[in-house]
Amino acid sequence: MPDGRRAKKMRNVEEYLRPDVIQEVARLDLKAKFIVEGFISGLHDSPYHGFSSEFSEHRKYAAGDEPRLIDWKVFARTDKYYIKRFEAETNLDCHILLDASESMAYSHGGVITKLEYGIYMAAALGYIMTRQQDNVGLVTFDDEVTNVVPARSKRSHLVAILGVLAGALRHRPSRLADCLHRAAELLRKRGVVILFSDLIPAEGEDQDQVLDGLRHVRYRGHDLICFQLLDHAELTFPFEGPAQFVDVESLQAIRADPEAVADAYRQEVRQFVERYRDACRSDRIDFVAVDTSDSFDHVLLSFLRARQRKF
Repeated sequence: MPDGRRAKKMRNVEEYLRPDVIQEVARLDLKAKFIVEGFISGLHDSPYHGFSSEFSEHRKYAAGDEPRLIDWKVFARTDKYYIKRFEAETNLDCHILLDASESMAYSHGGVITKLEYGIYMAAALGYIMTRQQDNVGLVTFDDEVTNVVPARSKRSHLVAILGVLAGALRHRPSRLADCLHRAAELLRKRGVVILFSDLIPAEGEDQDQVLDGLRHVRYRGHDLICFQLLDHAELTFPFEGPAQFVDVESLQAIRADPEAVADAYRQEVRQFVERYRDACRSDRIDFVAVDTSDSFDHVLLSFLRARQRKF
């Protein structure tokens, strides 16, 4: 991997929710109810409401609710209408998995790193989910799982998630496959899992092992969405003249003539990405290849629209 600057100092938490992105999401929500009807309902097969015997909580009666669900005992005590909410009606559980290993700190020319890109997308999704009162949690990892934030739906919970995101980078190597298996065991309740990673296997791992980790998450019953984040330079190899390339995790260096290896490198990267794409399609995992030179809000909104069409 080409040598580049290490990640710039992490930006303030507030910057992870850019006002222009929030406004765009809000416009979609107001104009077409796109997020509720497309993204949120499409992510996960909704259970039939009211068929569970496990009572969960009360909520205020709203227009459109079935009168048969009104709790008349509560009405007798409070003179207000409340309906019973059952476990089958609980909101969507979404967990964001963020690869915060050293390779994610790479950027060519000091532009946004892959990790920062993932943080911005994670923050935007966290905002969307909490706005819709769905439960959102976070798992960060490098060579081990470093943080587990349980899924909650309160808007104040987003502050806790952003705080963890802001301190995610520890400049540690990756153990991607092992961490995916660990995450699969941690996330017991069926829901949506959204992964942000470059999917580069750790030293001693290979692509097959990473795919096994992805399958483990999927086969636990989760709807898995995988965003593979790669820097534009990693995809296009724009280097010229004799150069030294340094692995950002092992720090192993090698000198090479970029023009002599460029074609072989690009073909290898294409095959690397396509193998993930094909395997994910086969295992019913949503896979999105992302060039971090593309605007992250454009990538996110394009994906949400695609999910809406799919469902």
